[in-house]
This record gives sequence, structure tokens and C-alpha cells, in this order.
Amino acid sequence: MDQRISLITFGARDAAALAGFYDALGWVRTDSPDGVIAYDLIGQTLGLYPLDKLAEDIGVDVETLGHGAATYAYNVAHKNQVAPLLAKAEAAGGKILRAASDVFWGGHIGYFSDPEGHIWEVAYNPFSPLGPDGAFRWNGYG
Repeated sequence: MDQRISLITFGARDAAALAGFYDALGWVRTDSPDGVIAYDLIGQTLGLYPLDKLAEDIGVDVETLGHGAATYAYNVAHKNQVAPLLAKAEAAGGKILRAASDVFWGGHIGYFSDPEGHIWEVAYNPFSPLGPDGAFRWNGYG
């Protein structure tokens, strides 16, 4: 198995409303079959899929699908990009969980949740500079 994630799917109680949030962040949808809303990312795709349909696909009751202890990180190239991105998420209907601030390891981060509770970290990591196309690697490109 290659070390990659091809598709991240968020089960959504209201996929259209959740898509409106990501649209407001400036993300652009890609063509997709009915029932799936997709955004192509750098090297992956984020899919939004009705929660009840996701449970049906997996073969479990919808009540068993909660929010696990997971976060999704969006790294930026400069420290001064963190706070404005958090503000944009809040203006789009997200909730700020942690304001932009310096952290012990030398970075600068903040957290928000989307309208359905998926948690995002916005991070500047001086030890992991982004590639020319914005791609992230743990030890950076260089």
C-alpha cells in the first residue's frame, strides 16, 4: 500500500449547506455524480456525502457514525496567513476553537470547526516549508 490518502469523505447531515461553507472559503467544486459533492485538492479529493448514505454504504447504523478524534490541517506559507484564514472560516459560518497563536514547537496555529463539527487546524510550520504548488511534507521541500 502506497503512503497516501486519495479521498477524504465527510459524512454530512446537510451536504448542500456544508458545501456552501467550503464554497465560501473559496474552494471550487468538481463535477461529480449525484449525491456526492467533491473538491479536488493537491493530491487528494474532499468529498461531502449524506451521512445516512455513508452509513448505508458502510453497513452500519447512522448512530454509530460520530465525530472521531481527528483534525484536518491546512498549512500556510507564512505566519501572518493564519489569523485571516480563521476569520474567513468564521465569516463563512465556522466556529473558532482556538485563535491564532504561537506554539511551543515554533509554529503558529489556530483551529476552527466547520458547521457540522469537522475540526480544521490552520498552521504555519517554519520547519516544513510548502512546495511550489502548496503541497505539504512533514520535513518540507527543499
